[in-house]
Amino acid sequence: MTTPPLDLIRNIGIISHIDAGKTTVSERILYYTGETHKMGEVHEGEAVMDWMPQEQERGITITATATTCRWGGHWINLIDTPGHIDFTIEVERSMRVLDGAIAVFSAVEGVQPQSESVWRQAERYRVPRICFINKMDRVGADHLKTLKEMTAKLRARPVLLQLPVGSEGAFAGVIDLIGEELLLFSDRDLGKTVERLPVPPERLDELREGRRAVVEAAADFDDAILADYLEGNRVDGERLKAALARGTVQCRLFPVLLGAALRNRGVQPLMDAVNAFLPSPRQAPPVYGRTINGGERQSIPCDPDAPLCALAFKVTSEEGKKLTYLRIYAGTLREGMQVRNVTRGSQERFTQLFRMHAHKRERLEEASAGDIVAALGLREALTGDTLCDPGHPVILEGLTVPEPVVSLAVEPRGVDDRDRLPPALEKLQWEDPTFRVREDAETGQTILTGMGELHLEIITDRLAREFGARVKTGPPRVVYRETLKHEVERRERFHREIDGKVQEGELLLRLTPLPRGTGVRLILPPPEETPLPPELRLLVEESLRQTCAAGCRTGYPLTDIEVRVMEVPFLPGITTELGLRAAAQRGLVQAAAGAVVLLEPVMKLEIIIPGEHAGKVLGAIQQKRGQVEGITANDGEEVIAALVPLAEMFGYMTELRSSTKGRGTFTMEFSRFDTAPPETQRRFGLA
Repeated sequence: MTTPPLDLIRNIGIISHIDAGKTTVSERILYYTGETHKMGEVHEGEAVMDWMPQEQERGITITATATTCRWGGHWINLIDTPGHIDFTIEVERSMRVLDGAIAVFSAVEGVQPQSESVWRQAERYRVPRICFINKMDRVGADHLKTLKEMTAKLRARPVLLQLPVGSEGAFAGVIDLIGEELLLFSDRDLGKTVERLPVPPERLDELREGRRAVVEAAADFDDAILADYLEGNRVDGERLKAALARGTVQCRLFPVLLGAALRNRGVQPLMDAVNAFLPSPRQAPPVYGRTINGGERQSIPCDPDAPLCALAFKVTSEEGKKLTYLRIYAGTLREGMQVRNVTRGSQERFTQLFRMHAHKRERLEEASAGDIVAALGLREALTGDTLCDPGHPVILEGLTVPEPVVSLAVEPRGVDDRDRLPPALEKLQWEDPTFRVREDAETGQTILTGMGELHLEIITDRLAREFGARVKTGPPRVVYRETLKHEVERRERFHREIDGKVQEGELLLRLTPLPRGTGVRLILPPPEETPLPPELRLLVEESLRQTCAAGCRTGYPLTDIEVRVMEVPFLPGITTELGLRAAAQRGLVQAAAGAVVLLEPVMKLEIIIPGEHAGKVLGAIQQKRGQVEGITANDGEEVIAALVPLAEMFGYMTELRSSTKGRGTFTMEFSRFDTAPPETQRRFGLA
């Protein structure tokens, strides 16, 4: 493959709630673009993009998978992302590097909780999106309801570009409002042939009304279209597409298309929309970095001839080696090239470059600005690191890593497993920033911490299959946080003789509780107000942050507090590094110890059940200290939105199935930390 001009590249991802049909859409895209010659089906465990054994067995996407295809003269780098909340980091890192996305919604379920989560992630990075309302062939499909929910729940401006032809099981195709034609998809060749026909006379009024809404939306981004609209003149399709593309790139509107991917309907127009509305790397919103010395913010030009600047957004372990996925923002990357890892302050060298097709590789000699590739040879690079030309160091903004909330104690089964476990856990931590490992000082057990029960289940399964490290596991446990009940102040002085040398340090701390979700705010006196040298100032800050991460009473991290250093006396020749570090750590622990309160994670739930079981399920939520936020009726089903502490949710799927005769389902995502109940406080010796 030869890389095309920048204007013909599209870097896109597919995002949605679990089971909305993301991977099915991806498989159709690969088939219709000629990259595969057989459609892989998720339910048969044969999807090309779901290549991991764990994905094939469970029928879900676990890891973001990249591939490349071509459509309409455009080169499309495609990333299929997971829909399950436990693997949200895969969506996060994909959104960080993509120029556009396809948001897939189910025409039956509409905007679901994880739909809202991935939409927020895309909003955070200002990623332009087009929307695909899938499953139009299903009983209960209602695209108009989904459009209303997009407006209400996502606060988006959807612009419908198609009308359905047939409903539910009779869904056969769409009417294109821009091209003013009927599109039908042939069953003879798996929908590969698209018949373009005149719109039936009985649908012409609908066509005119729908097209008027499209022209109104386009007029907001093109004054000439606005003038034609007011004068009643017809606006041709190409002008409409150009105006809608401008609105899409600005994330001010979102084109919406309809289809049924499993029945091979509506995917080709979706690909046309990718080319028409989503931006090339050159058209995408600008990327900014900061110089490492002065911190000056500067724009990174998407230019193959500029100095190299790339972001490592994903690291995997393959056969014991690091395979690093890169988005190249500027410059050209070649095999054997030496670069600077600005984040780690080290030099790195690429040994091999690849274009990825799921887990298969295509060797490259070079790659340029706008491309997404993978590389071998980078020893220190981790997710979020900036790699650039040694002579032009600049650091890009990293990505937001969500905090894990569930932990699991593991022990190796045998002697061989004991030797294999530490290197295997290290490699898995390379890959996944939301996976943490620590050793319990009291029991000596290894504690794995992740985003949920499924996340940790996949980790332990991979330990055995990929690394030959079998483990015994204990029951999952909640990951709590510490915070303060009230403001405290403490002066700490450390003075001790160690190995014949007096170590001394002193500081005055004030700790103040902050609103939930604030995190840790660390404030030191301005440099001009203290004689403390810069290196000791950094040491104090690092010591306080480490102590907050380790916690004061329970071993769980301190959060939602302001740590203000009021005074930090410095006496040359007397104040020492070790003394200052000890004073900072001990002072923070002693100050907080008497005011600590425990916070527990609270989860946001959406439960879908038959109406006749609502009473029983609502009663169970109340018993779990849950708070019902709303109940919506939907075609004989009840959709319950609730907030429930994570500690009450282990094993809930079995309980829900039992109380609804196997017909209930739920999705869950982290909402916030809140004060744990008195019995939990007492269990940790805090009440």
